[in-house]
Amino acid sequence: MAEEAVKEADKPTETPIEAQAAAPAERTDSTPEAEATDKPTPKKKRKARRSVSEGQIHVLATFNNTIITVTDKKGNTLSTASAGASGFRGSKKGTAYAAQVAAEKAINTSKQNYGFSKADVFVKGVGMGRDAAVRTLINQKIQIENVKDVTGIPHGGVRPRRPKRN
Repeated sequence: MAEEAVKEADKPTETPIEAQAAAPAERTDSTPEAEATDKPTPKKKRKARRSVSEGQIHVLATFNNTIITVTDKKGNTLSTASAGASGFRGSKKGTAYAAQVAAEKAINTSKQNYGFSKADVFVKGVGMGRDAAVRTLINQKIQIENVKDVTGIPHGGVRPRRPKRN
């Protein structure tokens, strides 16, 4: 006990002025930073969920990939999916199975988010995913009104090669 009393006696005592200097000063000035923190943050409005029951489905089937885009009647994109985005790489992207998986992904997204149920289908390209994507749409309980092939047809084509000289 005597040692404790000696240790307490060795401690310097603080004067009231030193105690004020050691304590953090309170901010009483009204700076722009202080005013900005006092204001409540405005709440962001939730975007109203759009309901699109009918629209268009565009299928682009190339030899290397298949891209499915679901749009409304005006052509504004609701959801999109491709064989590459569905996890297929390389030559597997051009297969019919990859097109089927991509179509399922695009349709399920638009069904959940927008209540999509009726569609006009526009098919473009010559890849293996053409028929597989349309068959998948039918299996996904999408009411298909019509299927239209919009593949580009060359009128005149490209310039022919020069004739061989003998």
